[in-house]
Amino acid sequence: MDVTDITSKYAQGVRDFVGVDLSEVNLRGIDLRGINLKGATLRLINLSGANLSGADLSQTQLNVARLSGINLQQAKLNLAVLNVANLVRANLCKADLSGASLIRSEIIRADLSEANLSNANLGGADLREATLRRANLYRCLLNEANLSGAFLTEANLQEASLNSANLSRADLSSADLRNSEIRQANLARANLSGANLTGANLRWSDLSGANLRWANLSDARLSGANLTGADLSYANLNNTSLIHADLTQARFMEAEWVGADLTGATLNGVKLHGVSRFGLKTEGLNCEWID
Repeated sequence: MDVTDITSKYAQGVRDFVGVDLSEVNLRGIDLRGINLKGATLRLINLSGANLSGADLSQTQLNVARLSGINLQQAKLNLAVLNVANLVRANLCKADLSGASLIRSEIIRADLSEANLSNANLGGADLREATLRRANLYRCLLNEANLSGAFLTEANLQEASLNSANLSRADLSSADLRNSEIRQANLARANLSGANLTGANLRWSDLSGANLRWANLSDARLSGANLTGADLSYANLNNTSLIHADLTQARFMEAEWVGADLTGATLNGVKLHGVSRFGLKTEGLNCEWID
């Protein structure tokens, strides 16, 4: 099927194009709102600037597709394959991308507010400055993804995998990161205020200068993590593992840390006020001075 076929049939009111092959077709800027392309083959297609809001693209093949600036608001993309696709500045608000594969895709500055990305694979994807406010990323794979400067306010990242991801300067305020895997990740200067990190694995991650005020880090694992200059005021650190963590000049104003393990940790220049001195494990603690 070529461009003329699909545009003429769509103009006649046809919306069902299930399983069609439109590989390498140029449909740049086209209006195909509500079209049904379920199971279609759209590899290398050019849909930049097109309007496919409300479309059904579930189980479609969109590898290496050009989709910059596309409108896919409320579209169905569950189980779709978009590996190495270009989705720069795409509108994916409230889209269903559950189980989709977006490995190494470019999703820079795209809007995925309230989108469903549960069980999706975004390994190595570029999501710099993308908006994912209140998005559902439950059990999403984001290993080695670039989320620098991304907006993830109130996002659901329960049991997500963010190992070696770049989350520097990302806004994760009030996000749900319970039992997530965030090992060796870059969270420098990230905003995690009010985030729920209960049971999260943050071993060897960089949280230098991060805002963790009011965050829940109970039972979290931060062994070897870099928390220099981090603000943990009013945070819940009960039973948190901070073995060999670097807490130089971190703030712990009114923090709770009963049962925390500070074995071998560095606390030089930390600010402590209103915190318990009891119920801590402090063997081998490195602390020359405290404010």
